[in-house]
Amino acid sequence: MFAIIDIETTGGNSATSRITEVAIFLFDGTKVIDEFTSLINPECPIPPYITSLTGISDQMVAKAPRFYEVARQIVEITEGATFVAHNVPFDYRFVQAEFKRLGYDYIRDTLCTVKLARKHIPGYPSYSLGNICANLGISINGRHRAAGDALATVKLFEKILAVSPNLLYEQQEILQTYAPNLSCETMNQLPQSTGIYHFLNPDGDIIYIGKSVNIRKRVLEHIARPKTKRATEMLAQLADISFELTGSETIALIAEADAIKKHMPKFNVRGRRKNLQLGIYASTDTKGYVNLSIESISKNEALPIATFDKQSDAQSFLYRIIDKFELCQKLCGLYGSNGACFQHQIGQCKGACVGTELSTDYNLRVEQAILNLGLGSKGFLLVDDGRHPDERSFIRVSNGKVEGYGYFDPSYINTKVHLLSETLTPCGNHREAITAIRSAIAQGKGKVIGL
Repeated sequence: MFAIIDIETTGGNSATSRITEVAIFLFDGTKVIDEFTSLINPECPIPPYITSLTGISDQMVAKAPRFYEVARQIVEITEGATFVAHNVPFDYRFVQAEFKRLGYDYIRDTLCTVKLARKHIPGYPSYSLGNICANLGISINGRHRAAGDALATVKLFEKILAVSPNLLYEQQEILQTYAPNLSCETMNQLPQSTGIYHFLNPDGDIIYIGKSVNIRKRVLEHIARPKTKRATEMLAQLADISFELTGSETIALIAEADAIKKHMPKFNVRGRRKNLQLGIYASTDTKGYVNLSIESISKNEALPIATFDKQSDAQSFLYRIIDKFELCQKLCGLYGSNGACFQHQIGQCKGACVGTELSTDYNLRVEQAILNLGLGSKGFLLVDDGRHPDERSFIRVSNGKVEGYGYFDPSYINTKVHLLSETLTPCGNHREAITAIRSAIAQGKGKVIGL
């Protein structure tokens, strides 16, 4: 199904300009089966040069619906359809921006008739809508109006399909080539939303786990472009796909890591190294000094401060922490000696290894290093997008440890954050979770609320 769309706007920048008109024709590959057209009140003045181009004036849109009043209809008519437009990045970007202002992530697969026409109907000097339609004998009844341009795009799309009918069956051909056990129905039910997905073999075993902000698009990338022999082997075994929506990309990263560690899928190479995973742990020796050490997670019941897949990675990371916080290599398990460590011999260790530095002074720097490795000692919630517009997600961190995540209705919970613990889904306090939360905070994704 194809939603062939055209919009008119107050300008060319989706961040500052607004939509003034939208037209959508739902096309099933042979005929138009539904349509939606409406002027939109942009809630801002329309520049005179835009009115001169489109004929749409402030007076015409004064009593037109605002975008939020037609948003539901746009979502419904385009649900499960590919977003098609002439120069699709322009139209798609504007529609996404309008939905973003409403707090909704609008995501659809896209097709550009400019690119399709250049590929399948080559040889013309210009592929602007007016020129290519004139060259192909397509009349435009209402140039620079949404309905006229959208209907002309429908006719152009029909001509493209006439010379390349396989466009309608490309997905099916790709599946038959690389994933012969997977049905088109399974692909079509995949959401264009954020979450994790599981590839299953004919016996129902999970063979791969991934995450994406657009599950359907990411899975299509897997199937359409297998880059290695191993990827081709995985697709040959793929028979079904399940998924779990998370709303928040940060939660998706955490849920993916948890699921990989739990199921150890055959084709998640890094995630299957469960028994080889190492952690950095803290312990206090008989002289009162806090020691850091690299140990196997499978042999230690305590929660690690940080986790690694390889010994070399853990050691390199620990060396950096030692340099940054002036710690002792010996007390961090990186220098074997009965006496002073090498760094003390060259004046770069304050002497904790031989007892010349007070344990209280040394331990203070170790504590700072541990806080640097984790998420700090204070508790907080990271509140982010939910799985639908009326929901919010949260990740709970207590005493520097990631406890879990959950979802809530902001109109019900609001400021009663203590109630969120009742909906908590526990998760691992692993490096992936810590890294994901750190990154989200650094990038301003979500809101941090102290506990």
